[in-house]
Amino acid sequence: MHPTLKVTRPFLMLTALVLIASLACGLPSRKAAVSPTPQVQVMQPVKPVTAAPVLDASAAAPGDDSLVALYAQVNPSVVNITIYMKNDQGDIVEAAQGSGFVYDGSAHVVTNAHVVQDAEQVEVRFSDGLIRPAKVLGADLNSDLAALEVENMPASVNPLPLGTIDGLQVGQTVVAIGNPFGLSGTLTRGIISALGRTIPALNTFSIPQSIQTDAAINPGNSGGPLLNLRGEVIGINDQIETTNGSRANSGVGFAIPVTIIQRVVPSLISDGAYTWPWIGVRGSALSYELIQGMKLPVEKGAYIWQVVQGGPAAKAGLVGAQKTESVDGRPTDVGGDVVIAINGQPIESFDDMLVYVALNTRPGDTITLTIVRNGQQKDLPIKLEPRPASANN
Repeated sequence: MHPTLKVTRPFLMLTALVLIASLACGLPSRKAAVSPTPQVQVMQPVKPVTAAPVLDASAAAPGDDSLVALYAQVNPSVVNITIYMKNDQGDIVEAAQGSGFVYDGSAHVVTNAHVVQDAEQVEVRFSDGLIRPAKVLGADLNSDLAALEVENMPASVNPLPLGTIDGLQVGQTVVAIGNPFGLSGTLTRGIISALGRTIPALNTFSIPQSIQTDAAINPGNSGGPLLNLRGEVIGINDQIETTNGSRANSGVGFAIPVTIIQRVVPSLISDGAYTWPWIGVRGSALSYELIQGMKLPVEKGAYIWQVVQGGPAAKAGLVGAQKTESVDGRPTDVGGDVVIAINGQPIESFDDMLVYVALNTRPGDTITLTIVRNGQQKDLPIKLEPRPASANN
């Protein structure tokens, strides 16, 4: 399990999938929804799969009957994960627990990377009490996802179908199933509280397009599915917002979106890793101060605050802030390029830039940024590179 994750807001580092925070402290600490034992708090299928049947799409209202049916359908495919680590005496002992779900018909289970990080041994327990050993095929710190292979997977267990992020709406009912505080098979219900959140990864990057929910997620829920009422996975429960050192849910939880699951997990299964593309900039959304201070002809876009030395953006000639000026008495870093489109697709914020690069490009691709510099538009081609281990490179 990884240490407490802090939220940082104002300036963000563009790498394919992530956004780094430029440290705006004062927010409560964000913790992984994993629990230490006795309570851990974290597409293409390898072969054709037989997914569990999807509930009737008409099940739009969260009545008791629909939730009972959803639980009966989904719970057998949600697993409790126990990891074992070496203690100071060299003995292998139970260390933590988390959650996961059956991903395909080839004995693969998906969970959070922080659930199985540094594990010596991994066990998977199914809802009927069967326990199977598992091995970690691959883990990605950038997305906090991991893929496991279960030994002698029970034939009766079906994979969960993956949903889509398209059409999700704030206020929509969702369900989380997992192993909070070691209480396996726990269902909680809530709503989508917000979409498009950016949350910390396990390294210096971040995870965009995440789903915020008030469904109760607590230590041990990490790696379990966030589901719509059709029984489709729309996210993987990952983190909770906490205050005053509390480890309990305060109504603000976050799930890694299904778009990232679909992009990363197949590579974790086949190759043991996933390589993200990297531009090498830090940035933010446009602010009133930037628009006024730079006399910008646009009001939306991704502001480039800093270009990482030696990175793809630096090689292409992208420009970051040049100086600090006072705008209405507020110190403002001005002079950086403003990205308003990528490959012709409009970009309204730095998050838009992150999501586009993360979900639509690969290392080695050349993208064309349309930028505003000194009041004029110009196109700038950039060849993306593999993301380094740290955003600070």
